[in-house]
Amino acid sequence: MIDEIDHKILVILQEKARIPNAEVARQVGMAPSAVLERIRKLEERGIIEGYEVRLNPQPFRQGLTAFVQLSVQHKCHADMATALTRITGVQDVHQVAGDDGYLLKLRVSDNAELGRILAHEVCALEGIVATKTSIVLNTIKESRRIDLDRMN
Repeated sequence: MIDEIDHKILVILQEKARIPNAEVARQVGMAPSAVLERIRKLEERGIIEGYEVRLNPQPFRQGLTAFVQLSVQHKCHADMATALTRITGVQDVHQVAGDDGYLLKLRVSDNAELGRILAHEVCALEGIVATKTSIVLNTIKESRRIDLDRMN
C-alpha cells in the first residue's frame, strides 16, 4: 500500500527524478534519511522501476517514429516477444488482444531504414502473418508518467 507520504514522494520524483534527496525531504516535511529509506523501499517493492533521461531523438538520427502492428501465428508467441525486443530501433513491444499479435514502437532515421528493418528483421521472423505500419507525422503528447491522482 502507498501512503500519503509515499504518494507525495512519487509525485515529486516523477516531475524531476534528479531532485536532491534533501529537497524531497523538505517538500514532504521529513528527515532526508527517512525519505531515502522510503525511496529505497519503493524501489525494492518494484513501485519505482528505475530512472531515465529523456533524449531528443533528432540529434541521434532517430527522428522518425512508427508503430507496427503484427499479426502472428498463435503457436509462435513463445519466442516471439524476445525476438521482437532485439529488432533495431524497437523501443516498445506490447502484446495486444484482438488480432493475436503485437504492437511495436520504433524510432529510426528515415523511411528507408524503416523499410529495411521491416523487410529484413521483422518479416524475417518465423510466424509473422501480416504487418500494418503507421508513421507518426507529429507527436502531440508522449509520456511514461503514471497518473497518481487516479490511485483512489
